[in-house]
Amino acid sequence: MTPRTSGTAARAVSGTVAKTVAGTSTGTSTGTGSAAGTAAHPRSARSGGAPAREDVAAALTAARDHLLGLRSPEGWWKGELQTNVTMDAEDLLLREFLGVRTAADTAGAARWIRSQQRDDGTWANFHDGPPDLSTTVEAYTALRLAGDPPDAPHMRAAAAYAREAGGVEATRVFTRVWLALFGQWPWDDLPVMPPELVLLPSWFPLNVYDWACWARQTIVPLTIVSAYRPVRPLPFDLAELRTGRPPLARTRDGWDVAFGLLDRALHRYARRPVRGLREAALRRAADWVVARQEADGSWGGIQPPWVYSLIALHLRGYGLDHPVIRRGLDGLERFTVREGGVRRLEACQSPVWDTALAVTALLDAGLPAGHPAVAGAAGWLLDEEIRGPGDWAVRRPGLPAGGWAFEFDNDDYPDTDDTAEVLLALLRAGLPEAAPAIERGLRWMAGMACRDGGFAAFDADNTRTLCAKLPFCDFGAVIDPPTADVTAHVVEALAAAGQARSRVARRAVLWLLRAQEADGSWFGRWGANHVYGTGAVLPALVAAGVRRDAACVRRAVAWLDAHQNDDGGWGEDMRSYRDPAWIGRGASTASQTAWAVIGLLAADGHTPAVERGVQWLVERQRPDGTWDEPHYTGTGFPGDFYINYHLYRLVFPVSALGRYLSPPVSPLASPLVSPPVSPPGEAGP
Repeated sequence: MTPRTSGTAARAVSGTVAKTVAGTSTGTSTGTGSAAGTAAHPRSARSGGAPAREDVAAALTAARDHLLGLRSPEGWWKGELQTNVTMDAEDLLLREFLGVRTAADTAGAARWIRSQQRDDGTWANFHDGPPDLSTTVEAYTALRLAGDPPDAPHMRAAAAYAREAGGVEATRVFTRVWLALFGQWPWDDLPVMPPELVLLPSWFPLNVYDWACWARQTIVPLTIVSAYRPVRPLPFDLAELRTGRPPLARTRDGWDVAFGLLDRALHRYARRPVRGLREAALRRAADWVVARQEADGSWGGIQPPWVYSLIALHLRGYGLDHPVIRRGLDGLERFTVREGGVRRLEACQSPVWDTALAVTALLDAGLPAGHPAVAGAAGWLLDEEIRGPGDWAVRRPGLPAGGWAFEFDNDDYPDTDDTAEVLLALLRAGLPEAAPAIERGLRWMAGMACRDGGFAAFDADNTRTLCAKLPFCDFGAVIDPPTADVTAHVVEALAAAGQARSRVARRAVLWLLRAQEADGSWFGRWGANHVYGTGAVLPALVAAGVRRDAACVRRAVAWLDAHQNDDGGWGEDMRSYRDPAWIGRGASTASQTAWAVIGLLAADGHTPAVERGVQWLVERQRPDGTWDEPHYTGTGFPGDFYINYHLYRLVFPVSALGRYLSPPVSPLASPLVSPPVSPPGEAGP
């Protein structure tokens, strides 16, 4: 999903920017996150007006100390990334396909999957979300694999919902791919993904680099799977999930019709491929996949390409004892959480992101830059810098490497969002030895600007929307266009480095002004949703020199004020990505309340809305210093896949409470960096 642009804002940009951007820059550092609170703290904040300052200070101390207690001996932080049970269902199906599924793993995963089933028999993609058919079908299949009988009450309820919702025939393509692997769906009824795609040059339409990094890493191994069409039958049938009706056709326009015709032609080709060409494509695809395996055995540090890559290479003859397969299977253990007899998988891990946010939060809470936790974490972040090339270089071949990724081991895919947050943390941590890495990070990040001035996460100018029209692209975001939240973080990092007046920063600010919604908010791609986007953009604009009384700022402040819940907190349900009626609406959570408070503090200071938000945080804090947050506030794929970042409920409230008690002082340019940099080929500031 791409950010929507307000026509009013776009028209006003050219005439407003000169009046709103001041001659000097300010710099505050912000983050992005999530959290909800239910257990009241023993302290009682005032029922009206501003919260007692001593109560806020006590809440901040408790939260800060809890955060310090979560630090690893190596210096990093990592909270669990909770998603939905498709991770666990597909893990069991992967192991069944490879012949490595064990009774212990199956039992633990089945307990977790059952624990997430709702009373109506369904599974959702996020807490309190609507039933999801594909998730329910995959969970049901995994439980059948675990031995749950189809006539058990919980299984009957799940099957009844599945049939009522359209059955297997109405599931997403990727669910039907899994079923096809086991003979539960015909390969002939799936869209063709020919491996010859990998032979297309990077300038040709619909080459693999037209997809976002997460999508291309998934599609390339799937082209191998699609070519082999393997079937390894299950010891049961899933007839109880079928309706017998044909799959629903999606809304058809000219491109849908054209690609439908292309798919029929590819089906005919798949039956009689050009033998030499097909084998060359399969060999190239397998080499492409192997070259992108990370040191921890993963692919991109995320689940979808990981499982499909293992299946694809196995089909190409890589045995279970092959080092690539062995590393891949062993690496999954690192992503496995075992507790209380259940076994669940994380779709991804976020130590770099979490550590950068934790450093910023601790500094916001008043810890000195020389504190061992801050200095140790900053040193660990320096060691995580990526110095080698990756897929990003396809679009930016002359750009020197630099930057940071999200995970422990993901050297192929640094991203601008993590890089911005790491730079914000390092600039404030003040380690003299960080200067060269900061310079490299700033140069790489600035060089990843898109043609329109905005910033995407992983690639530059990855905006070919034609990709989404292909028949197998019915799930999740498949391209990586510029977004407001990422662009805001980049702007804030540039401002903190004294580069608010650089050409890159000013173009990014213009992009943000054009991207403002008609209602005054900003769309949030990687967090839920307009609260996240707006809470991120406001500090960035102010740091870049946009006046607090500028119309764009006042409209955003008014939007946050209008969407504060009656209890004083903020929340936005994940359904807002599909249903505009949910925009800005949802149960209050700690992370989203903190995002709003951080944004309002930067733009408006200590207003009544801020006071009520801070009071909400104080009153809902748990006795151990953190907050409860069952709701998901992180976004993987808008409209399809969501994340509960377990650390969000802590790092963002710490930043919000710290900034409330001690508003950041606008710094001069950091002494750790040289004068403003410009990416290769661009004019200077």
